[in-house]
This record gives sequence, structure tokens and C-alpha cells, in this order.
Amino acid sequence: MPAADLILMADTIHAAGPPAGAIAIRGGVITAVGDRSDARDWRGPGTEVIDLGPATITAGLVDGHFHPVMGIGMTRGADLTRVRTLDDLVVALKRAGESVARGGWVEGWGLDPNVFGDVPVTHAPIVEALGPDVLGAIQMFDAHSAIASPRALELAGIDGPRDFASGASVVCDPAGRPTGHLLEMEATALLDEVMPADEPSERRDRLRALLRSMAASGLTGANAMDFEDDSAALFDALEDEGELPIRWRCAPFVNPGVDADGLAAVVDLQRAGGRRWRVDGAKFMIDGVIDVGTAWLDEPDSHGECTSSLWPDPSAYRAAVRQLASHSVPIVTHAIGDAGIRYVLDTYSSVPRVSPVPYRMEHLETMPSDLVARFAALDVTASMQPNHCSHFTRADGQDNWSKRLGETRAGRAYRIRDVRDGGGRVALGSDWPIAPYDPRGIIASARLRRPAGSPDVEPIVPSQALTARMALDGYTSAAAAAAGLADRAGRIAPSFQADLSAFTLDPLTAGPDEFAESPVPLTVVDGTVTHRA
Repeated sequence: MPAADLILMADTIHAAGPPAGAIAIRGGVITAVGDRSDARDWRGPGTEVIDLGPATITAGLVDGHFHPVMGIGMTRGADLTRVRTLDDLVVALKRAGESVARGGWVEGWGLDPNVFGDVPVTHAPIVEALGPDVLGAIQMFDAHSAIASPRALELAGIDGPRDFASGASVVCDPAGRPTGHLLEMEATALLDEVMPADEPSERRDRLRALLRSMAASGLTGANAMDFEDDSAALFDALEDEGELPIRWRCAPFVNPGVDADGLAAVVDLQRAGGRRWRVDGAKFMIDGVIDVGTAWLDEPDSHGECTSSLWPDPSAYRAAVRQLASHSVPIVTHAIGDAGIRYVLDTYSSVPRVSPVPYRMEHLETMPSDLVARFAALDVTASMQPNHCSHFTRADGQDNWSKRLGETRAGRAYRIRDVRDGGGRVALGSDWPIAPYDPRGIIASARLRRPAGSPDVEPIVPSQALTARMALDGYTSAAAAAAGLADRAGRIAPSFQADLSAFTLDPLTAGPDEFAESPVPLTVVDGTVTHRA
């Protein structure tokens, strides 16, 4: 066997075969797995040897659902993720306004709608904090809605209701005046068009910092659930500097109203890529989100909302899926409500799959048992985000999401264990920037059904908790299978790609709260060290 480029050793290595203590890597591929004593036979004059001592090495962790480029644009201005009351929001906006030049935009992001309680979401807090003439914009936590100040609405030409190709809307009062609340992407895009754009160099710096931080958390890859206009330019620019510390599979949006030329463009994009990034899929959304009433439920929510698809004609979604699937484009669909999940499963069952990559569905927030069983039957990947459940819902049912659904449907929250026990494939992820991306905390939340490090918080539907092995699989072997890579990724075995994550604590034996705080001594992508503590 040729000498290894890199040899990693650790007390615990979760390999596909017998217990191991050493891994040999050459040309980005694992060439041997064995005991520490075997390592002497793998060495050559140029071999780097790293002994991590009592650490644990796993297959590289892959985030199933991420928004890297869209996310760096969404997370501008004040971080409002910790705001819990309207008074706190006013204080945060006043503070943000102090650092903005006169006439500039005051921005915030990550606001939880629970802040408004039973009060309608409007621009009233922006006006109270900054006055009616300030340009203000808040991106809500779900990325499906925003709040604009009166002056921002005026600048964007938003003075009343609008018709959109999708289920988007401009929320208006009974007199037809916009309240500032904009629902779904077509509506929020009106605001984006008049807001100042980041400089390309600033976006590049922010993306670089994000990727480095991801590698430092143990991530080796992620699925980008969008492909912004400058995504290719940003990835290419960073690869010109060296190597990306994270592998990326990108799925461009396919929005309602898409025509034949738009679908052809998505097919053409499948040829785009670099050394560690590629376009490999298409991202649909059959519905919106429960929190703002745009999900698609079998029965209306407590506000009389969540009654329809984001596609005014759902059959147009089905036709677009059929067209792209016939060109072997991997299909991804955001589906949150029970009616939306059912329609997507019916679509997948009726559209022959040409691609080796299984169909997949994102989020799956509430669904009855007859839908759970269909994921295994149809070989559909369930891509789920434990932090959505643990961070934005409450066991007492007093959060906005639960109150909209009612006790029965909220009791079907994020049925991740039921899908797994039913033989379904579950890939785990974060949906950053909607929720934190650190995989250690997400693995803990998957096991606890509450935020890591918060033992005083009551778990949400604790019967849906995953075992430690299931949670790790969701980031490794299941993630690889979801990408059609089960034969060469997601496990530590000879001939598999050398993407590896190391932790000071063993994710299979450490307590979930403890593992969430476990340092990451090393991350390896394609046989190259991308993070070293």
C-alpha cells in the first residue's frame, strides 16, 4: 500500500468495522483502518501523523439543511434572536438606531413572532422606537416574513394589497392600509429591492467567517437549500484563495409561476460547481410556515389560516417536479403542514425517479400516522431540524405555533423518532440562520427534545427523542444516503471519502448536555485538516 498522506489516531474511532485506533488517508480517501500498531506500516517520509489521544473520531458531520449565502444576507443589523417581549424589541431597535447614520436603514433579524403574543404583527414597535420616518426592516426568524416601517413601505411602493404568483401577501388593515407585515418571498422581495446591497468583498468575508466557524463545530459538509445570484461567484472566489473548509451541495429555488425557460435554467445549473461545491438538486416549497399562517393544513388553524398551498395551483408544482425529475435533477420540497406533506408524498409516488438521489422533504412539522409510514414505503428522505422543535415551541402549548395548531396537531410535533422507527431515512440539520447550526447542540436536542444546557425546560413530545446512535447517523450515514453517496461517504471505512470529525467526548456515550459543550480538536475534509484547535 502506498504511504499515507495523513494518519489520524485516537482512543475511540467509530469505524464501520471492528474497533479501531488509527486511520490512513491518501488522496482524500481512507486507505486503511486499524490499530495504532498498524500505523507504522502506513507511514512514509512525507506522512503527517496526528494522535488525538483520548478523543473520538466519527465520520464527518453533514448539515442536511442550510442557507449559507441567503443567510449572510439575512443576518444583517441587530440580532433579535434573544428578544422576548415587545418592550425588549423597542429597546433593541433604539439601540440599533444609535449606530446608523441619519437616513440609513435600521435592520434586525431573527425575531420570534411569540414576542407579539396575541397582538397582531405590525410595524408599531419600529415606529415607537424610531419614529415613522425611519427606514426600518426586521427579518422574522422563519425567513418567510418581514416587518417594514411606514417609510420603508413607501420607498418600496407598497401602499395596499398585491397579487402574487405564489401565496405571498401584503398584510393590510380593514381600511386596506399595509400594516408592515409582509408574508412569503414574493412580498419580502419588494423590500429587498430597495434596501442597500452588501459590497461583494463584505459578503465574501462574512461567508469565509461562517465556513470557518462551521468547520470549528465539527461540520464537514452541508446542503445549501438555495442558490443565490452570487453564490457561484462567492464559492469560486473563496476557492481561488485555497480550499473551502466545507463541502456544499446546492439546490436552487423553483418558485410558483416558473415557466419552461426557468425549469430549463435549473437543469443547466446542475453542471455548475467547483472543487468542493456543486449544484445538485432543485428546491421547491409546497407551503410556508405555521407561525404566520402560510402552511398548508388539512383543517384551518385557530386563526382560520394555513388553508392553502404556496402554489395557487398545486398541480403546477407536480408538473414542474415531473419535468425536472425526468432530467435526473434531485428533488427537494419544503413541506410543513399535514396537507402539504400528503400532497408532496402523493406527487413523489406518481413521478418516476431517474436520479440515484432519493426524493426528500424538509421540516415535516405536523403529520398524522398514515403519512409517517409512507416515508419508508416510498424511500423518501425526511430532512428534519431538531432545533426548530426545541427552540420555538413549548411543552405547555402556549407558544404561537402550538396555539395555532391546537393540542391534537401540536401533539404530532416533529415526529422524528416515529419516522426513524418506521424504517424511514432521517437526515438532520439546522436550517441556519433560522436556528443555530452547531451540530453538537442539535444532536443533543434530538436526544432531549429541549435545548441543550437547559435541564429546567420541559421536553416537547419526549416520545420523539432519538437515541445517540440515531442522532449521529442523521449527520453521517443517513446524510450520505440522502445525497446518493452511501457507497462512498458517511462511514469510516477503506475507499470512503476522508471527511472526519473529532470530539473530546464520545457522542455515543457522553450525556447530551455534556456533548453539546465538547471541544472539537480536529476537522478533516477530503483528507485535509480544515480546523485544528
